[in-house]
Amino acid sequence: MEDRKYMRGLLEALLFLSSAPIKLSALAKSCGIEKTEARELLDELILDYEEKEGGFTLREIAGGYQFITSQVYSEALAHIFKDKKRETLSRGTLDTLAILAYKQPITLSELDEIRGVSSRAMVASLMSKKLVKAVGQKEVPGRPTLYGTTNEFLIHFGLSKLSDLPTPVEVKELKFDEFSSDSIQITDEQDDIDPDFDKRLLPEELQESPLVEIEDPK
Repeated sequence: MEDRKYMRGLLEALLFLSSAPIKLSALAKSCGIEKTEARELLDELILDYEEKEGGFTLREIAGGYQFITSQVYSEALAHIFKDKKRETLSRGTLDTLAILAYKQPITLSELDEIRGVSSRAMVASLMSKKLVKAVGQKEVPGRPTLYGTTNEFLIHFGLSKLSDLPTPVEVKELKFDEFSSDSIQITDEQDDIDPDFDKRLLPEELQESPLVEIEDPK
């Protein structure tokens, strides 16, 4: 078999077997080829799947490559796989996530100022869902926590990098729900914190949220 054809097939097989995005460097190393050659082969695969217009496509997501189902069939698949776990976000939490995504790194007080209401419960919920994380502290008196999005955020929204987000005219006019993926369900109800999340991992300022009840260790 022609080496180039074989390597392209090997890359395709590796990606098919993976349930998470694989970085270019890891793919190249696994196949024993240079990153430039791996990228060329991956670009060919992406184009091939686009032209096929089949049930799934190859995308560059969260700094890696992954097969995903075609958007054309999303409604039908959602109906078939009704029990598939999806992250549930209220519109208030989605609004908070949108502002945070575009303005990161950002403090809680800065979020509150933009939204005009407290964002503690929303940020706590987003952290429990692994869509948001603490990324440092702002060098001002009190050293408040800075928040940013996670790699899981990129995966959920099918993004390779943050610069792939559509450019907003005004942060307050964002309609982030129009950009949400099938893995996100939008509701009008208040979010809860993921029951499996250790609430003690939240920054102290978020532990004041009405959603957070930390049990004393026994």
